[in-house]
Amino acid sequence: MKFSHVPIMKEQCMQLLDIKPDGIYADCTAGGGGHSAGILERLSEKGKLVCIDKDTEALDACRERFKDDARVTFIHSDYKAFADILDRLGIDKVDGILIDLGISSYQIDNYERGFSYMSDDSPLDMRMDRTQSLDAAYVLNNYTGKQICDILRYYGEESFAVAIAKEIVSMREKQPFVTCGQLVAVTDKVIPQSVRRKVGHSAKKTFQALRIEVNKELEGLDTALHSMVDRLKSGGRIAVITFHSLEDRIVKHCFADCQTDCICPPEFPVCVCNHRAVGKLVNKKPIVPDSSEIKVNSRSASAKLRALEKL
Repeated sequence: MKFSHVPIMKEQCMQLLDIKPDGIYADCTAGGGGHSAGILERLSEKGKLVCIDKDTEALDACRERFKDDARVTFIHSDYKAFADILDRLGIDKVDGILIDLGISSYQIDNYERGFSYMSDDSPLDMRMDRTQSLDAAYVLNNYTGKQICDILRYYGEESFAVAIAKEIVSMREKQPFVTCGQLVAVTDKVIPQSVRRKVGHSAKKTFQALRIEVNKELEGLDTALHSMVDRLKSGGRIAVITFHSLEDRIVKHCFADCQTDCICPPEFPVCVCNHRAVGKLVNKKPIVPDSSEIKVNSRSASAKLRALEKL
């Protein structure tokens, strides 16, 4: 299957990054290179772009797309290792950083990757980085009922987390979970038809929760964002696209922290934290896709774009 992914809010991202022709930029979730292409179009021959992705298939597609462009460096890694990546490349600071926290259309539509609840025979994989050992099947077959319940409740905001976790534990005693269809059968059994008519597919929240757990998507996100802001040049910008409330809340709070001086509890009579603002919001409210983009790409509907400029 050929790697394909429609970059979300591409032009808005380019505007927020305010790209300097001779600058150094990082696309931390390069995917198929859609956003990267937009950055490269605005860079001069002196400009540089670092393309990072933990999905080797995505990075290979990006590498093939820009194989003749000497301005691009390709790195197989999690963007959370951003500071280490720059250190290895001998780069002190960059002019701009872009992160698209969403899952790509290729990953969803390539059923062998196990991200979709639409294919019963797909393996329960869900790894963005297929070199790691932890996958969705291991979580379902080895985590305790309480651990599974907590994952569904927190990462999926699933109201039926207790019942789904209980059914998973009961089912795996008869046979291990191997395919996506087995998991869908559980959510179909637990979640009433009346609820499914209102919220959509019964497995939607469960699959989201498992994907976040398998890829540790929220772990270290706040720390990584602060690290990235630290590696921006003065006037440099970081733009982040989120797709669900949990990750958007982390980005929102991080950016708020970055533009605030004192972060001591309000009851403290004097400041003891010595915290100082390091950035300012580029857009006070998140930018969202317009109706025309959602019509073309329905998966963009939940996207939010936030940006911060380094002082």
